[in-house]
Amino acid sequence: MIHKTTENQAFSTQIISWYRSNPRELPWRGITDPYKIWLSEIILQQTRVAQGLPYYYAFSEAYPSVKELALAPESEVLRLWQGLGYYSRARNLHSCAKYIWFELDGKFPDNYQDLLLLKGVGSYTAAAISSFAFGEAKAVVDGNVFRVLARYFGIATDIGTGKAKKEFEALADQLIPKSNPGEFNQAMMDFGARLCIPKNPDCGLCPLKSTCFAFQKGLVKELPVKINKTKVKERNLHYFVIQCGQDYVWNKRKAGDIWEGLHDFPMEEKGNEKSTKLDFPTDQKPAAFLKKYRHILSHQKLNASFSKLDIPIEKYPELAQWCENEGYFLVAENEIAYLPKPKLIVNFLNDQGI
Repeated sequence: MIHKTTENQAFSTQIISWYRSNPRELPWRGITDPYKIWLSEIILQQTRVAQGLPYYYAFSEAYPSVKELALAPESEVLRLWQGLGYYSRARNLHSCAKYIWFELDGKFPDNYQDLLLLKGVGSYTAAAISSFAFGEAKAVVDGNVFRVLARYFGIATDIGTGKAKKEFEALADQLIPKSNPGEFNQAMMDFGARLCIPKNPDCGLCPLKSTCFAFQKGLVKELPVKINKTKVKERNLHYFVIQCGQDYVWNKRKAGDIWEGLHDFPMEEKGNEKSTKLDFPTDQKPAAFLKKYRHILSHQKLNASFSKLDIPIEKYPELAQWCENEGYFLVAENEIAYLPKPKLIVNFLNDQGI
């Protein structure tokens, strides 16, 4: 799809004008430090700004440069990420920091193509860093940008396809002005996040409404097009809170499933191919907690229940041996706060005052 240069210039000028008239103060705006820009972009992937902002401050304080992040233990990084979800982002963040520090002498690549070689950095993040930090005229294309371009230019290509990604990136690269690419990218992201929102946008306030295809044709609700929706899997988890004295039994989650590297309790799963059955170290019957928990991930819905099992202190040696055999470990109650844990487990602990 090719658009006239004059139309491109008018669109870009109006978007930037709107952005300048509707500023939003954010700590990563107006800076050229690639580390801080990278940090903000990784945190904000699949995360709203309001939710991600406290994490950005926490990481910036704990790890003011890529060196501190690279040298930090993974468990500490995961614990600081706790509650933000999509934990592969945190592991990639840490792995990438180590690569930059140890292999690249602490220096970020200064262009789009080289940034793409970094772990966890895709086309969107590479474009953001290269344009904000180094002034490269490479357009960012995320869900917000897809929406703005699809509505304004009347593009009906399914945005869930690889074809759409190439089409929208090519169009955005036509639109981005070489004089101020970073500001244009910020403007596009903000415009989609704050004005051209997914549902019920206030088109009456839009400076582009007179030339917007979707508004003029009454197709705002229909664009962008996304046909293939990811199937969501439902899982039923039953956790066992096993306590002996002041110690609790914990499990560190392995690769190949959700929450890799985080900690939860021993668990049985029922109703699918991952069904499991625990072989307990005692004949005692667990006591069920009444409250049930439901936790939504991107592709999974988790239904969780909990039961308590109190082991007499004289059975501690047998419990310790069972933990060693089963791959669990014992943690004192006052040490639990230092374990990186999924939000589901944090919610349960908070409810129980643990």
